[in-house]
Amino acid sequence: SISPRVFGEIWAQQHLIDIDARFKKPSKQIDKKYSGEYDLYLDNGKTIIKIEVKACRAINTKTRGGLETKALSFESSEPYWMNFQQIKLDIADVFVFIGVWVDKILYWVLTNEEVKQHPIRSHQHRGGIEYQIGITDKNFNDFNNFLTEPNKLVDTIKKKVK
Repeated sequence: SISPRVFGEIWAQQHLIDIDARFKKPSKQIDKKYSGEYDLYLDNGKTIIKIEVKACRAINTKTRGGLETKALSFESSEPYWMNFQQIKLDIADVFVFIGVWVDKILYWVLTNEEVKQHPIRSHQHRGGIEYQIGITDKNFNDFNNFLTEPNKLVDTIKKKVK
């Protein structure tokens, strides 16, 4: 029942750090130009990989009420929607989308270029610079190529950035 902003910014980022301590919080000591535009980074030798983290809960689109009453299990046949919002292109090398059901968590890793080229990406606001990607029960399989096991997140990110 935590707010979407707290869920995405606080829970999701810490969740990735808990999975693999190689995920780090950025700072001006690491990136002199850093001003909060991306969430985490990975050391990549002489450079860093900038990571933007987006998290959504799978919610029933036909149920009214709070998030806790709309939450679905992964095997549910009910329609769901996860809208990954406020995607700003070119600020990160990689995006990690975290989809949360009551009984399952999934991870999708997309490079900045893969987000740019994805046919489901759309403007969040007319003419704005922010985009969104909605993963639903109808288009879920369109994202299968980006699914990553939690213990392979860092390796997948590094491989994609090469």
